[in-house]
Amino acid sequence: MAGNGETSWCFSQIKGALDDDVTEADIISCVEFNHDGELLATGDKGGRVVIFQRDPSSKASTPRRGEYNVYSTFQSHEPEFDYLKSLEIEEKINKIRWLKRKNQSHFLLSTNDKTIKLWKVSERDKRVEGYNTREDNGSMRDPASINSLRVPSIKPMDLMVEASPRRIFANAHTYHINSISVNSDQETYLSADDLRINLWNLEVTDHSFNIVDIKPANMEELTEVITAAEFHPTECNVFVYSSSKGTIRLCDMRTSALCDRHAKLFEEPEDVDITNKSFFREIISSISDVKLSNSGRYMISRDYLSIKVWDLRMETKPIETYPVHEYLRTKLCSLYENDCIFDKFECCWNGNDSAIMTGSYNNFFRIFDRNTNKDVTLEASRDIIKPKTVLKPRKVCTGGKRKKDEISVDCLAFNKRILHTAWHPLENIIAVAATNNLFIFQDKF
Repeated sequence: MAGNGETSWCFSQIKGALDDDVTEADIISCVEFNHDGELLATGDKGGRVVIFQRDPSSKASTPRRGEYNVYSTFQSHEPEFDYLKSLEIEEKINKIRWLKRKNQSHFLLSTNDKTIKLWKVSERDKRVEGYNTREDNGSMRDPASINSLRVPSIKPMDLMVEASPRRIFANAHTYHINSISVNSDQETYLSADDLRINLWNLEVTDHSFNIVDIKPANMEELTEVITAAEFHPTECNVFVYSSSKGTIRLCDMRTSALCDRHAKLFEEPEDVDITNKSFFREIISSISDVKLSNSGRYMISRDYLSIKVWDLRMETKPIETYPVHEYLRTKLCSLYENDCIFDKFECCWNGNDSAIMTGSYNNFFRIFDRNTNKDVTLEASRDIIKPKTVLKPRKVCTGGKRKKDEISVDCLAFNKRILHTAWHPLENIIAVAATNNLFIFQDKF
């Protein structure tokens, strides 16, 4: 799989209404491919999960196309009210994580701020007819009217995709859940909130193990919160979590039941230049997302202005640092006033760890090729929604003179932001969530 150095990206599909009257409930809040890329799930602020399935004909065509059709839509979470704390609990889906497929059905975890659910998504294309004790519509028959024995038969029917909740994991988090991650053993998973990380068994819903607790005895002494957590892709005893102080801790569950002491601490050396120590330094150094590479050797972390690549064998500094939107450094004051500085951008790897992707403002997203050190800024725009339209690289200018294809930093739309992106695990197909629309792009052969 190539990174973007050799890749031209073109438009494939757009999902979602194209009108400008967007309701809050329709805004996409997470995007996730399953392990073979055949399914793509999105969650929204209205608590809905929409699953798209790869179109078989697009996969078989030459060249292969990345086209997806709606496979299943279901309401995952409803708004709730915590009467003890007089607190409204939003239905918004914070994260979706797929389990590896073991049989005909698919399983995924979805979570809002407080409750995690395990969903089974299965197909049904046959029905049983000819019951003895009930009619085909399900109503019970009068036993007195049964005077012969029937042998039920299986008949074909139109394909129906059913989503049913198999487990509900609730009441384990005092604070809002920001991460869930399935372990490589496919039997356990972790869930993280601001101050604690819990370990669950997928079969047990009534209790979990608290494996990280950074809550101080006196909350006035609180200096940092957990922002993201993820299991190692192959070593089931290792996980990482990031903090609002810009640090990443790697923990080994073999050391102790409570991983309050980390095995490794990844932290960039502090800048000794006093001129760089601005009021916003701590805010922009907070890590909004951390993702381990598919090989398990590296990880990426996203802070407000940059994305960093870390080698798990080297804690002292990142091996690569890519500026995402350095031109915003002079705008931090206004970004603080309109709360944009607290936006939580996610990041993702491509299938062979050679490229990384993350979002920005003005519906821009950025792809960095680690092999060639080339990077590109692309836009998820409705102006390019003709199939196979090649995306033109975008540039932001900060000076007075602006070239023809450039956009001034003062003209960026900060209400249009790409927070959630996903990369197909095997091919150059990417999914980008822009407000209520899901854009799918692929490489142009």
